[in-house]
Amino acid sequence: MQAETRAETAAPRRGWRSPTSEPALVEILLLGAAFLFLTLIIILPLISVLVEAFRNGVSTYLEALAEPDALAAIRLTLLVAGIAVPLNLVFGVAAAWAIAKFEFKGKAFLITLIDLPFSVSPVISGLVYVLLFGSHSLLGPWLKSHGIEILFAVPGIVLATVFVTFPFVARELIPLMQEQGTAEEEAAITLGANGWQTFFRVTLPNIKWGLLYGVLLCNARAMGEFGAVSVVSGHIRGLTTTMPLHVEILYNEYNLAAAFAVASLLALLALITLTVRTLLEIFYSHGLSGNNSH
Repeated sequence: MQAETRAETAAPRRGWRSPTSEPALVEILLLGAAFLFLTLIIILPLISVLVEAFRNGVSTYLEALAEPDALAAIRLTLLVAGIAVPLNLVFGVAAAWAIAKFEFKGKAFLITLIDLPFSVSPVISGLVYVLLFGSHSLLGPWLKSHGIEILFAVPGIVLATVFVTFPFVARELIPLMQEQGTAEEEAAITLGANGWQTFFRVTLPNIKWGLLYGVLLCNARAMGEFGAVSVVSGHIRGLTTTMPLHVEILYNEYNLAAAFAVASLLALLALITLTVRTLLEIFYSHGLSGNNSH
């Protein structure tokens, strides 16, 4: 009798509705509004870019990508991302480790500094580098006398890209490492592991999915950054123009086929990043559910 009562209590009553659920009509309207918004803001623009890129045929599309200035822009974009992302990876891991695992004065200030690029316009950050390294700044004449070029060269583009992208890895790892706590690291140290062994054998395996997720976001922003790079690059065609800047130059010259071709390549890289990000989320959620089941 008691078993039947428990079974009836555990089974949901017919017609019972969760307090957090909404009527079917409301759900349909909300989903429809979200899908309509995404279609207008994301899907249709992507489709239009691809249509315009291939409007004059595949041969014209490939010629636009094989053009010397386009190849130079692609190489520079990959080079800048290849430098900025590893630097931000090291900084992000170090900052997250310090914030999540230790208590120290100035911790809140450090978190504020990490969030600074989210609140400052990229154009403003580029202007800051112009004020620091320009010809009329304190450092500019000294750098010029020693043959060091920062502005209108690759170093300035790298610095601007690092600034606008450095929060991504840290911001992905900080809440993850705070949630994990310090119990496992303390146990490893108690068993005789040193700091590096604890990091590589305990901490790093626990944050690997979050780390990859942050690196993907950082890489996507690094390749697509426009504002800060536009200020410090000087728009020297074939030398200091990344892919977004090259698209702007082609568009201003009314070379729409080539502009949309390069833009479609950027969109393709973004879609690849989104796909890998989705796969990481799936693997990460499966990893969490597997750990919880044990």
